[in-house]
Amino acid sequence: MRISLNWLRELVDINITPEELAETLTMAGFEVEEIEDRSTWSAGVVLGKILEANKHPNADKLQVCQVDIGKPDPLNIVCGASNAKADIYVAVATVGAYLAAIDLKIKKSKLRGVPSEGMICSLSELGLTKDSEGIHIFDLEKPKLGSDVGPLLGLDDVILDLTTTANRADALSMIGVAREVAALTGASLRIPDVSEVIIPKQDSNSSLKIDISESAACPIYIGTVIEGVKIGPSPEWLKQRLEATGIRAINNVVDITNYILLEWGQPLHGFDKDKIQALTGEKLLTIGVRYAKLDEYLVTLDSQKRTLEAETLLITANDKPVAFAGVMGGEETEVDDNTTNLLLEAAIFAPIAIRRSARTQGLRTEASTRFERGVNQAELALACRRAIHLITDLAGGKVTHQETFTTKADSITASRELSLRLDRINEILGPLKRGEDNLNESFLQPEEVEGILTSLGCELSKTETKEAVVWNVTVPPYRYRDLEREIDLIEEVARLYGYDNFCETLPSKSAAGYLPPEQLALRSLRVAFRGAGLTELMQYSLVKQGGENQIAIANPLFVEYSALRTELLTGLIDAFQYNLEQGNGVLNGFEIGRIFWKDSEKFQEAEAIAGIISNGAKSWTRGGKEQPLSWFEAKGILEQVFERLYLTVEYKANSENSLLHPGRTASLWLQGKYLGIFGQLHPQLRQERELPDEVYVFQLDLTVLVSVMTQGNIVRRKFSGYSTFPPADRDIAFFVPVEVSVDEIKQVISQAAGKLLESIELFDEYRGENVPEGERSLAFRLVYRVSDRTLTDADVDPVQQKVRDALVDKLKVNLRS
Repeated sequence: MRISLNWLRELVDINITPEELAETLTMAGFEVEEIEDRSTWSAGVVLGKILEANKHPNADKLQVCQVDIGKPDPLNIVCGASNAKADIYVAVATVGAYLAAIDLKIKKSKLRGVPSEGMICSLSELGLTKDSEGIHIFDLEKPKLGSDVGPLLGLDDVILDLTTTANRADALSMIGVAREVAALTGASLRIPDVSEVIIPKQDSNSSLKIDISESAACPIYIGTVIEGVKIGPSPEWLKQRLEATGIRAINNVVDITNYILLEWGQPLHGFDKDKIQALTGEKLLTIGVRYAKLDEYLVTLDSQKRTLEAETLLITANDKPVAFAGVMGGEETEVDDNTTNLLLEAAIFAPIAIRRSARTQGLRTEASTRFERGVNQAELALACRRAIHLITDLAGGKVTHQETFTTKADSITASRELSLRLDRINEILGPLKRGEDNLNESFLQPEEVEGILTSLGCELSKTETKEAVVWNVTVPPYRYRDLEREIDLIEEVARLYGYDNFCETLPSKSAAGYLPPEQLALRSLRVAFRGAGLTELMQYSLVKQGGENQIAIANPLFVEYSALRTELLTGLIDAFQYNLEQGNGVLNGFEIGRIFWKDSEKFQEAEAIAGIISNGAKSWTRGGKEQPLSWFEAKGILEQVFERLYLTVEYKANSENSLLHPGRTASLWLQGKYLGIFGQLHPQLRQERELPDEVYVFQLDLTVLVSVMTQGNIVRRKFSGYSTFPPADRDIAFFVPVEVSVDEIKQVISQAAGKLLESIELFDEYRGENVPEGERSLAFRLVYRVSDRTLTDADVDPVQQKVRDALVDKLKVNLRS
């Protein structure tokens, strides 16, 4: 927001320089982006009077003027403006003046052979307007020739370009900034006194009624009818204040509504009452607020025909749209030079309603900016009265009727009481930088806190005991949306006392930072999967609706992102397919993310890790031929990860997942807990997606994985020396029923062999001729070794026989060797 220093000084007594004020505001959390000293625009430009204006002897469009600037001899100036004539008062840039707006330094020169000793200026040349039809002519009663034109044009001012934070809606007004400056500097505040407006007694047959159907979006609406207004240009002081803050002057009524917006932060809107009646075809007007209907449209003040959407909030007259509520008025009911009867709107709109409404139309105005952040409803009536007084003073007219709609009897006032503890203030803010005279008071004292909060407009009642000082703080209405908790009040104390007045001491004892075990486990997982050749992927959690137990999004941006994913595999398959279609080859990757589902009426979520593995039908050559990636090779990649993480995972046959091949899928178990699933993609799915046959996927429960990795000393690895003695190998082969898994066989062998057994390896599987039906032939290599001696047959043979007996007894195998 652009702040006029002259205007600010009318509201608060400050004598500091603009630079000091900018520094004070910036340190208090209001960034001053630019200081614009407008006095430099008119340096060397004085008031003059044209005594004569004669045609240039050598140019048809130029005039030679004799200009009196209060010196003994008039200046001879060549001017090209068509409105230059004798006996008018003008702005004269003297020799040596620099006009920053057009980057021109005035020098003595000759124009078509005639000397020129200055320049008669237009408003655009002084930087006040973009375009000018001619030189500016002053209308003055007692002109002082040769005086600086800056005060006459409002250029004796400094503008501060102030950026406010989103929570400080009150600072989007001159009065809000004045309150802040008064609190920061201790200066006295002068808020304009607004007297009551005399409203004639209402008659039952009144021509105006207020009927708000969307009271949640518009809790307060005040409609005032002012008849007999005379539209015309605004006085210079009003024009200058608007233009200094970046708003173009239009006419007295519109300028007054914009002036109130700047002064009080309260957007107002004026309707031409006669135009509304002509639009509706009725004298009785019912002003309403509702959301738009299908196929409605409105032509706004910028002459754009805008199609309305369901979230667009409207002002209606007899249910016909006349304005975008809180954003922009309609062209058909705008105030123009022929307006005589005015309907003035003052309202409070819900921030979320205006934000949605403005977004649907791609509009952002000064009014919508303030409504989106929240307008002070306690001062709505006051701002409305101020506007009515200015309109009746500057445009004439008489207030004939006023209607007010409120959702509650006390809705115009908003207050909040908060508890504030002195101990909590000093605990949060810490010690102060005190001078030598106040070394005993290293923390904020109660009277200092009270002074700060009182300057903000808070009302205090104190409860003091030996143990603590506690205040009951009543927040002022204009800070109702900002000060909501005790910590907000503590922030205000720190801000106004000055952040730079608190000590920057660090904690006396500091500990080295470390990662929690869960984060270490996640890092280990990522390293292990990358080491196995998988690339980490990141995908959206939003998917298309269609699955079971999905959680739908209430306000999706697109149909494709209208629900939360229930598993990670589909996204990985989509990414795999996309890479193939783009000619990038196969994608071996993994993803860590959240999945979501609905369990009865409860929403659930969990963390998972999933991956996809393939080689595009190419692998290591065996026997001179390229072989596709087998199920066992893909499983080996996953086992490589588990071995690196020192995890022992069990595999069990599974056929429940519809995405996976029913005969080539296994469920994974870790310490008796269900970990996840691994398998080959279902043939039908591969055919539909045109994917290679050799595509394998897995999805694991990350919570189970991390919990096991972080228990005990699993994260800390213990290493032992390698045995220097040779191993003793033994092979064992047998027929076993197909339903008996290799994992079960390994467990039986391990239990029977005991500590001598170093490793077990399955090296052969055969089904077919000479193998009993329903069975398969398996061959294992058992490696025995100890670290203190070379094992002999006498050591190994009894153990090997024990293994054979255990297999026969427990699994009913038929030994072949």
